[in-house]
Order: sequence, then structure tokens, then C-alpha cells
Amino acid sequence: MNSSRNYDDPLYKAWRVAVFKRDRFTCQFPGCKCKTKLNAHHIIRWADAPSLRFEITNGITLCKMHHKLISGAEHCFMKLFGDIIREKKK
Repeated sequence: MNSSRNYDDPLYKAWRVAVFKRDRFTCQFPGCKCKTKLNAHHIIRWADAPSLRFEITNGITLCKMHHKLISGAEHCFMKLFGDIIREKKK
């Protein structure tokens, strides 16, 4: 499977919108309620988990600032983000 991301792919666009809708178009980083400049972040990195690329439970909404903050340290936030998503299911 190709590891490069096509941001125009209908599957990717649908995944992104579904993540935003579930998160009510609000950054999910603890303490942040930003509703602008949002990114749909893959909890388990795109390149590391091809089978999870379009799973809604592998996405979380982050504002641009928090997305940049975690860049390079994504593994440190996997549990936190997973817990946030699981809490939404309750």
C-alpha cells in the first residue's frame, strides 16, 4: 500500500470530516477549545498502520498549534488520545 497521503482522496476527506464531526469541530487537546485551524490527526501514524488509516477511532481533532506541538513525539500522546476517544464512546 502506498504510504504517501492524497489529501484529495474521497476516503481521506470522508475520514477527516467524520473525525471533525465526532469531535464537534473542536480541538481535543486537554484544556483547549479552539475551533479554528483544525487538523485531523492520526493517533497511530499514517505510515505505521495502513489498516487504520480511515478508521474514525484512529483520528482526533487538534488545532494547528497542538498538532505542531506533538509533531515528532506522537508516540508520547497515543495513550492520552486513545483514552479521549474511548471516553467519547461512553
